[in-house]
Order: sequence, then structure tokens, then C-alpha cells
Amino acid sequence: AQKMKADLDKAQEEVEAFETEAQAGGGMVRVRMNGKFHLVSLDIEKEVVNPDDIEMLQDLVRAAVNEAVVRIE
Repeated sequence: AQKMKADLDKAQEEVEAFETEAQAGGGMVRVRMNGKFHLVSLDIEKEVVNPDDIEMLQDLVRAAVNEAVVRIE
């Protein structure tokens, strides 16, 4: 039982340490997410920030986050 617990603890540490990066809009929006599906970082290039087209930025962020989730799964 102790070995199983140690193995489980090790697996959980590995999941927490795992990170992936995904991007959208040709790299204009980049996200980094860890194995527990927590957003570690979000980078947005200035060129994609347009106050008259917030929907496009929202779509790019959503696409990048969803791609990171797929990579973790």
C-alpha cells in the first residue's frame, strides 16, 4: 500500500510538472497550461488587440486554450 501511495504521489507530481504550449492566429496568442489544466501564462501580441474587434481576440484566446487542453488530454 505504501508503494502504491508513493507511485501515486510521483504520478501526481509529474502531472503538475507537465506543461504544454498552444497558439492561435499564427502565434499571435500563446498559452501555456500545466497538466492540471491550470493556465500558466497567456501572451497576446499587440497587433491582435483591436478595440473594434474584441470578438476576434476572444476567439483566438479560446482556440489557444482549447488546443492546450486537447494536448494535455
